[in-house]
Amino acid sequence: MKATPPTDQAIYERMVSAILDHQLPPGTKLVEDRLAAAFGVSRTRIRPVLVRLANEKVVTLTPNRGAAIAEPSEAEAREVFEVRRMIEPLLVERFIARASAAHIQALKTCIRDEEAARKAGDMRRAIRLSGDFHLQIAEHAGHQTLGGILRELVSRTSLILMAYSAPHAQAREDATACGCQEHRALLAAIQLRDPKEAARLMREPLAGLESQLSFTSTPEAAPDLMELFSS
Repeated sequence: MKATPPTDQAIYERMVSAILDHQLPPGTKLVEDRLAAAFGVSRTRIRPVLVRLANEKVVTLTPNRGAAIAEPSEAEAREVFEVRRMIEPLLVERFIARASAAHIQALKTCIRDEEAARKAGDMRRAIRLSGDFHLQIAEHAGHQTLGGILRELVSRTSLILMAYSAPHAQAREDATACGCQEHRALLAAIQLRDPKEAARLMREPLAGLESQLSFTSTPEAAPDLMELFSS
């Protein structure tokens, strides 16, 4: 039986997941024919997804050269962290004011799963779960505009970490996500309904991540798009 082609939203979500999972390094060429073949759709279905990703600044579209995963500059990288430090304390304060027991439990689950992934050596999953922790807070903070901005910034942060994390493997693992201990401390402040302390604990790990970036890192090899996205 022939598989049902994915929707545009499903294609978009799989590409964003690949970015968040550090499977699409900055500079990766996104050849429309290969993407179309990998997803089992026509090229006309791929183009709107690439435009959407370009609008979110995670893909660049260049006339006569096609699409590629964005390669953030040092200035852009620092801007992303600066904006995250501005908006995430506000989001966590609003989260505290609105969060139910179920919302807090979802954060606990994120931390538990991230710790399990780190213990298993699955750093890509750990990094993804670290981002999910922040997105869970944004989703339930009751601020749709800032939540949308943060979703874009989390994707851009993944590109920045891929491009500029320390090249040594252990240092790279330490630098590519807020640690579980930091998330547990933040969760404790949330459970105590202490917005001031939670805001402080939200800013500090972001500053720490930025301080560990190395702007002389070696680019990673591009993946095979067919292998990455074929069902």
